[in-house]
Amino acid sequence: MLSQPQSLSLAKFLPFSPSPSLSFRFSLAPNNCFLSFPLLKQPPISLRSKTMISNSTLSNHAYSLQLALNDDQLDRFAEVGNKLADAAGEVIRKYFRKKFEILDKEDLSPVTIADQAAEEAMVSIILESFPSHAIFGEENGWRCEDKFADYVWVLDPIDGTKSFITGKPLFGTLIALLYRGKPILGIIDQPVLRERWIGIRGRKTTLNGEEVLTRSCEKLSQAYLYTTSPHLFRGDAEEAFARVRSKVKVPLYGCDCYAYALLASGFVDLVVESGLKPYDFLSLIPVIEGAGGIITDWQGHQLSWEASPDSRATSFNVVAAGDKQIHQQALDALERQ
Repeated sequence: MLSQPQSLSLAKFLPFSPSPSLSFRFSLAPNNCFLSFPLLKQPPISLRSKTMISNSTLSNHAYSLQLALNDDQLDRFAEVGNKLADAAGEVIRKYFRKKFEILDKEDLSPVTIADQAAEEAMVSIILESFPSHAIFGEENGWRCEDKFADYVWVLDPIDGTKSFITGKPLFGTLIALLYRGKPILGIIDQPVLRERWIGIRGRKTTLNGEEVLTRSCEKLSQAYLYTTSPHLFRGDAEEAFARVRSKVKVPLYGCDCYAYALLASGFVDLVVESGLKPYDFLSLIPVIEGAGGIITDWQGHQLSWEASPDSRATSFNVVAAGDKQIHQQALDALERQ
């Protein structure tokens, strides 16, 4: 516990007035020396990349969602999504490679003032822009007066907190907007490198305004595979992952959500993970599908999760691929006993 002189008000670090009940304490210490990474210039984000994906690539339900929402609505959601990523990024950059207190959640995963403040910054914008929308954040769960909402924003302010606290700029802010339980908008934002992938249902995925595509890879033996860590797999999942890893060309580790962004941009072929929470993967779905890829659970089923005040963030096993052929090959390897 920090002494009173070490306690700092969150309001000093945020461009808005947070909830009175929101408070944090953290300690400052001299900075360590880190390797520096140059910032990449981020061109303007285009909200109207209206190249539509062929209807044959969309499920019937996804297509009905596309018909229910017009372009102006989707553009408005994307505009606010960009504001959320901007606000979170402004907070996160202030703390990146700085000293602060690191707390452990009940599941022993780390959380920092940057996680909490970035989520609160996004929540403030959503409440102002769409008062009727619900919010489900990793740090604070459900926020809505009602028990159900057609629109639910699902937020993970820092996906990859361990990367963040160790000074590695491969974490990301994840933002998803669900419409009647289905993700219609997904954002992967890397605030240090200033890279932002945006996926919108029925449109092509963009990176900083430029369309991206997954690459073709027909054989698992030629695939570059990513997972956050091989130590996150347990029991049968560990054995299943080992079968896939033994069949790929190159297994790689340590990118958190950034691996899925690289897959959408055509630099990685396959991502296999276990134990992901809904706020870890819902934003990835429009990004990967809009780039021509596929993302499912290990049985090949569509990923879905109903958000409500009573919802528990259950764990999912996830596999994403840039090519449908290696996706099926990966499923076969994961399921083989």
